[in-house]
Amino acid sequence: MCTEMELNQENLASLSSQITCPTYDRKKLKTGIVHVGVGGFHRSHQAYYIHQLLEKHDTLDWGICGVGLREGDRNIAQILKKQDYLYTLIVQHPSGEVNTEVIGSMNDFILAVDTPNLVLEKMAHADTKIVSLTITEGGYNFNPSNGEFNFENPDIQQELQNPDKPKTIFGYLTEALKKRKEAGLPPFTVLSCDNIQHNGDMAAKMLLAFAQKQDAELAKWIEENVSFPNTMVDRITPVTTSTEMDYLQNTYDLKDEWPVVCEPFIQWVVEDKFANGRPPLEKVGVQFVPDVSPYETMKIRLLNAGHSVLGITGAIHGHATINVCMEDAVFAKFMRQYMDQEVTPVLGTIEGMDLEKYKDSLEERFANPNIKDSVGRICSESSAKLPKFLIPTLQENLASGGSIDFATFILAAWCYYSDKGINEKNEPLEIIDAMKDELHEAASATKEDSLAFLKLTKLFDNLIDNKRFTDKYTEYIQKLYQEGGIRSLMEGMC
Repeated sequence: MCTEMELNQENLASLSSQITCPTYDRKKLKTGIVHVGVGGFHRSHQAYYIHQLLEKHDTLDWGICGVGLREGDRNIAQILKKQDYLYTLIVQHPSGEVNTEVIGSMNDFILAVDTPNLVLEKMAHADTKIVSLTITEGGYNFNPSNGEFNFENPDIQQELQNPDKPKTIFGYLTEALKKRKEAGLPPFTVLSCDNIQHNGDMAAKMLLAFAQKQDAELAKWIEENVSFPNTMVDRITPVTTSTEMDYLQNTYDLKDEWPVVCEPFIQWVVEDKFANGRPPLEKVGVQFVPDVSPYETMKIRLLNAGHSVLGITGAIHGHATINVCMEDAVFAKFMRQYMDQEVTPVLGTIEGMDLEKYKDSLEERFANPNIKDSVGRICSESSAKLPKFLIPTLQENLASGGSIDFATFILAAWCYYSDKGINEKNEPLEIIDAMKDELHEAASATKEDSLAFLKLTKLFDNLIDNKRFTDKYTEYIQKLYQEGGIRSLMEGMC
């Protein structure tokens, strides 16, 4: 090709000689799924699975309409519209092999801050069978310490008074379900794809709490009719950088303004309970099971917590990416020992899973040199992650008398990370967290009170009352603050 080609529907025919492109008729796609939170993960995972289904099987009822609830979604909204909702998926194998494919399962995108009524109309439309979510842990609006709905959120207060002017996912879901009820339509299924244990149960609990406060009769109808399957999702998907765009331009003369890069591994386990039909995703490898709990616990406690173990310690030391952490034998050994000594004993047996092989696969995936997942991304929103990913393992080991050394060290390191704001190379840390200021304020009091950080009880619950834990935590705090050198401290523990 002699000139740069923009990614859009018109250019697919020319592009298909070089890159795998959709072969189904995208003009005939119906929107069966409205997806809220179109980030890289959704596009590498759920949208990819739907794309595979559209490619391999005779069904065009499951196109995806993306929704962005925030002003921050404007950029992706504009790019996707310009590209006819097409994007390129770049799969990076550890061997260096690269698979490139254009994904076409998305057929619309609505920016809710501009046109909230269009979002409501799309959700309420008879063709929509599922509203799926990747809104991050923080999007569920719960108090981390007790799991209850946060009614103090100003947007929630506004929605309760003005149901026809939604701002959060709960306002949109409630109003759209109300429209369906009034129209005599069956409800849609709410399908959470976020890294929260029992994510469907959490979505149900939060939505019902909101709806009960807004419209008790509607809440009863939702409780009786709407399905909220729990799911486990897995595919490492780093933030897209200019490297991926340059790769497409240099290799194919293709201009894609927001491609997605990911690892080859992919898994989706879903409870098979849907209110209004579902796509036959078992035909493309999705596992439908009666109870997803053991699988999600395994993934959250091993993969997600393992990522945080590497991310927080790696950030302090100055490692830039997760694969670089894994190239450091001390970090790799520390993470594996956390998995072996503290997580595996509390997981028990999981049907169809060999935990040793699963942990081996995680080490290989984390070490993939072509998936340069930044420690900044992994550490982002740790206040929403660690209470779900790591602290339950710690609490179970406290109850059973098991090892608590590694998890306790990570919490002490998180305090140090939140306090210092720089790594051991004197470089600023990229701290992205809704509680950033609160975390820093609590952590900065550690020199005067070694347990100050733990007084954020909405994160740590009653851990501060456990002497076995606080003795170990205080020991690690003193070492981090007085001795420094997180790598040498980790090496001493291994």
